[in-house]
Amino acid sequence: MSLTNQHCRTFTARWVFPVSGPPLPHGTVTVRGDCIESIDPPGTRTPDEDFGNAAIIPGLVNAHTHLDLSGARGLIPPTDPEHFTDWLRGVIAYRRTRLSEEVHADTRAGLEECLWHGVTLLGDISADGGSWDTLAGSPIRAVVFREMIGLSEERAEAARRAGWEWYANRPTAEQTRGGISPHAPYSARESLLRCGATPGMRTTIHLAESPAEMELIMSRSGPFVEFLSSVGAWDPSGLIQSVGAVITHNRTAGRFLFAHCNYLPIDDARYFHNDMSIVYCPRTHAAFGHPPHPFREFLARGVRVCLGTDSLASNPDLDILAEARFVREQYPDFPGAAILRMVTLSGAEALGWADDAGSLEPGKSADLVVVPLPDRDDSDPHELLLADVPGIRRTLFRGEWRE
Repeated sequence: MSLTNQHCRTFTARWVFPVSGPPLPHGTVTVRGDCIESIDPPGTRTPDEDFGNAAIIPGLVNAHTHLDLSGARGLIPPTDPEHFTDWLRGVIAYRRTRLSEEVHADTRAGLEECLWHGVTLLGDISADGGSWDTLAGSPIRAVVFREMIGLSEERAEAARRAGWEWYANRPTAEQTRGGISPHAPYSARESLLRCGATPGMRTTIHLAESPAEMELIMSRSGPFVEFLSSVGAWDPSGLIQSVGAVITHNRTAGRFLFAHCNYLPIDDARYFHNDMSIVYCPRTHAAFGHPPHPFREFLARGVRVCLGTDSLASNPDLDILAEARFVREQYPDFPGAAILRMVTLSGAEALGWADDAGSLEPGKSADLVVVPLPDRDDSDPHELLLADVPGIRRTLFRGEWRE
């Protein structure tokens, strides 16, 4: 069907936030078929539907989660930073109790929660790539990162082979792309941490998440030595030399996401290139009692930062807009426009979907969320959007309203 014959609809609301440009009071978004045709100031087009006291924003992007842990809500309380390995023990113990069908049910439940909150693009780390079929058959764009764990040479090689076999043989899906996830410097051998150094590959690694991880990498000591020994995984020969080396070893990589980076030295910003991003998980970060996250300093150094929810083993829900609102609450002087970008366009850039998603622009996919606003005024409309207002969000994905 030609574009001229496709159904055309024009929407308006109190505020339209294109993200790629300034907010438009009573602006309009015109959708033709499954694409955005135009974003216009008021009076340019006659709207077919007015959402009233609401905002129209791009579809939301959750750049880091673990859907297969969605059954763990409230079961593994986060510890203080010094006892992070105790929380990891709880996660491992929980995983060992789950049957395959329960994991798939948890993944579906987590996905439904993301859809409900207006997420249209998701980055999911999956232990065996098992979330692929669930995500590929759903009204969402996604990158599935196949997790790889192994500190010893033997385990690392087995994980590498399994990961690459999955990546090479995964089914094709228009809305789902594949990637790999060497888990973390404490659980993946240095050779695995270099696996993403392949042009075009999408890779994510948990990095500088806890003080214990930093102690392990810098001095080969601390709580992780006992923890890894207790689970039969301790092999100091597999450890990388520094957290910064995780970044420098992958400078020839494609899209690279470093999750958390709670303790990453600011000077390591010099190692980042344009296709590398930090994924900050605000409420998980706070739940563990970490010091203030350095995301503002990294942004000031030119590093892309986007937001994720992490999993329900450490977070109350999978609402990525709630993460943005939490950042606003914790950092009231940080620009609201920058916060909105972190859950839209920055996330789409990090995951490699910016040509289709992340902002309201002509030619991009017709993905948008209608968000209720408070009944008050503010000189900065972002403050209205980031206010914690109850109400149902409506989501349009590829030109179709989600039920």
